[in-house]
Amino acid sequence: MLVILCGPPATGKTTLARSLRDRLAAHGYEFDSLHSDDFNRRTYERMSERVSEAEGDRNWIFDGTFFRRRHRERFRRLEDHCYVVRVRASLETSLRRNRDRESSIDERGAHVMYAEFEPPRADLTLDTDDLSEKEALDRLEAAVVGWLE
Repeated sequence: MLVILCGPPATGKTTLARSLRDRLAAHGYEFDSLHSDDFNRRTYERMSERVSEAEGDRNWIFDGTFFRRRHRERFRRLEDHCYVVRVRASLETSLRRNRDRESSIDERGAHVMYAEFEPPRADLTLDTDDLSEKEALDRLEAAVVGWLE
């Protein structure tokens, strides 16, 4: 199974992915995780190669912008059980969170990514402006456990 958390920078993807992995492990589900703040084609190629080359049935959580539809579709073709979770927040919230990060990205880049993000065919959408971190994580965990069963 592949679970892709996508969305513009600083919407909460990495925070949710890390916490989700821990919660799923507590239920006995093992997931490998990959994270990338790089937005280029080569990054997504390397990530898809890791999945293709992995032996056995493995579960993956990917978090990255995946701002182009073609990047997400590449992963959908790799795995029958691929689920896309759109994580969103307002531009203002994303910019504020980005400024508060240790490793922030250039604000102009954040504007571009936000403007050029191609909305996915999402299996789940989490709006982190409206949901607390716990509420978003609870919904995400419930969805993934449901997909696993």
